[in-house]
Parts: sequence; structure tokens; C-alpha cells
Amino acid sequence: MAPRMLLTMPLHAITEVYGEAGLRDRFALELQQFPPADQVQLEEALELAAQLHADDRRIREPYLNHLLRVAIRIIRYYGIHDVDVLTAALLHDAVEDHPAELAGLPPTLSHAQLTDAAVAELARRFNSRTAELVRSVTNPEYDPDRDRNEQYRMHVADSLDRDPWARVIKVSDFTDNGVGVIHTTLEKAYSAATKYRPLVPTLRELVGRPDTPLSMAAKDHILDQLDLAEERFAAILDG
Repeated sequence: MAPRMLLTMPLHAITEVYGEAGLRDRFALELQQFPPADQVQLEEALELAAQLHADDRRIREPYLNHLLRVAIRIIRYYGIHDVDVLTAALLHDAVEDHPAELAGLPPTLSHAQLTDAAVAELARRFNSRTAELVRSVTNPEYDPDRDRNEQYRMHVADSLDRDPWARVIKVSDFTDNGVGVIHTTLEKAYSAATKYRPLVPTLRELVGRPDTPLSMAAKDHILDQLDLAEERFAAILDG
């Protein structure tokens, strides 16, 4: 694939046609605009993510595809070149999904112990800012006696209220899951729409805040994407 063509393709189109290899190529093209030291950090983050999620899948695709799309979207559509934010984007599910492997500890430890140790390992490998960004978008241990989706939405609203830069990662993650809800099975689409639809107004409000570190063009783009996600959720749940 010619680089110029790859740079113009929507991310899910690259996924459908070229898979993980195409997304890796697109990410490499995006990295050419970064200083060499930042390129090295992001390449290291990508390979760590690839190791941790090597056996993970999202129904129809390797999990790494999702992480690549989240990071690429932040670069290309949000205009963000903050290497710590992008490192955290690539690793945003690492602490939640693979804390024991990341920290090199037995999985028998408590959730809190594993989370703290995994965050500390990210701080050691990269820096404390990257690690705390990942912590902000890491789901807590849920109370089994309460609705899981409601607890998720409460956590997102609370953590993003405190951490403006984490909003950048979460809205890209949400866009990939929300707008991309049509790229999965019907059963998964229904569960995703049920989980994510009530969060749309919260994300709209958070994106629109003055302290959200995005340009007006990026905010407008995200709000359009949230509208599209809502349309797709409605088609799935109300149709």
C-alpha cells in the first residue's frame, strides 16, 4: 500500500483491509513527524502493549488493533503530539487487563496491590505522568452487588473530572468502541451500546470544558463522533 493512500484511509477501513500490519504501518507513518527520542518511546510502548495483549482478541480482531487505532486517532484527528499521552493511549488497558504480567507478580495478590505495582512499573519504564494517565483510565474493582455498567460510568465521570488529559485518551477509546460498534457481532454491539450510550452526555460535557486540552477543531470533531455513536446506539437499541 502506498503511504499516501494509507494516510487517507479511515482507521476501521485499514483494519478491515490490511489488519494489524496495516495499522502498524499507519502508526509508523504517523511517527515520522516526531523527534527521534519520542519515536523510540512510542515504539517501546507499542511493543510492550503487543507483548501484554498478545493473546487477547476483540471478537473479530487482535486486541492490539484497538490500541493502535486509539493512539493514531489522537495524533491524526485530535492533533496531539504529547508523547506521554500517546504512550498512555497505547497502554491504556495494560494495568486493567494484565497487571500481574506487567508488574511481574503472582496474580493471587489483591486487585489494589496489583494495580499499584503495575502503575509503578509503567512509571519505571516510562515516567510517572504516563503511569498516572493510565491509572486514570483504568477501571476499579467493581462491587459485585451493584450494576457493573453504572459503576463504570460513575468511575469514568469521576476520574475524567479530575484529569483533563485523561479525557483525550478516553474519548478516543470511546470513539473506537462507540462509532466502531458496527464492526462487531450483533450480540457484542447490543451489550456495548447498552454500556456506552448513557455516557455520551457526560463525555460531551467533559469535552466542551475550557480545561480540556484540545483545539476547537478537535473538540468539534469529537462532538460529531459522539453524535454518530449515539445514532448507532439508537439504531441498535431502539430499532
